[in-house]
Amino acid sequence: MNEEMPPPPLAPTQPPNRFWQMFGVALVLAAASIIYRLLILGHLEQTALMFTGLPLVLALLISLIPPAKSVTGTIMKGISYFLLLLGILVVEGFVCILMASPLFYAIGFIIGIFADKARAQKDLNRRFKLVVLPALILMSMEGITGSLSFPRDEEIIITRDLPMPPDKAREQLAKGPEFDLTELPPYLKLGFPSPREIQGTGLDRGDTWRIHFAGGEGKPGDLVAQVVESSPGHIRVTKTSDTSHIAHWLNWQEADWKLEPSTKGTTITLTIRYRRLLDPAWYFKPIQRYGVRNAGNYFIDQTFSSP
Repeated sequence: MNEEMPPPPLAPTQPPNRFWQMFGVALVLAAASIIYRLLILGHLEQTALMFTGLPLVLALLISLIPPAKSVTGTIMKGISYFLLLLGILVVEGFVCILMASPLFYAIGFIIGIFADKARAQKDLNRRFKLVVLPALILMSMEGITGSLSFPRDEEIIITRDLPMPPDKAREQLAKGPEFDLTELPPYLKLGFPSPREIQGTGLDRGDTWRIHFAGGEGKPGDLVAQVVESSPGHIRVTKTSDTSHIAHWLNWQEADWKLEPSTKGTTITLTIRYRRLLDPAWYFKPIQRYGVRNAGNYFIDQTFSSP
């Protein structure tokens, strides 16, 4: 009786070539770095081209690289490498990277999910090319020109009751705050420039105030403002110059103070007006409004905390 020969052992499945995969990611990161530099040179670093268009290009290029397991995972790794690379090379921009990273990962996730699913569902691939991709590209154009921008003027109103008469509240406001950085709201401790000292000459029309900002990212700078309206219950201060790094993200316009007598003492209303400089609006508008409200509350606390 002839004995059957055992079947030859199956050749082991070759894993994806890790070298070529990482080489492809490296080339994509180099391309993304070049695009990043071009956006900086073209003064487009505050537009949606930086925060939406760049991650879109990054994710699309990485999606063309044969993945080890999934396109989504490869894209997420590539974006992480790129953000870490920026963090190393642009140390002063850490807070910008922190603020922008959710946008990068969200766009990368969208591209990755469609790329993974489209292999099995041709319908989904067609829908991605006809609907999702054009929508993302259109979103990336925001801020390039005035006609492609949403309204930038913002206004934050903060009301507070103080246990002191209006004349005492005005006296406190004329002295200015004494900044205690240990009492900064947690959000403002993420790496933003913080106020270190303030110099002022009163609340009469024409008087000027200078707030020095340091720390965080960027070089130290001063926000200079001037009193343009003054009455016992109303003071309006407008910005005359701003050399702090905050001017890269928003343009302060004015602060309007109202001091009204109330049963509790004084009701103060602080209205802060500024212009948003970062796009896309749907993402940066709520972030900036939250930050400005935190800054306004901190200024009030530091101004009226001491008797």
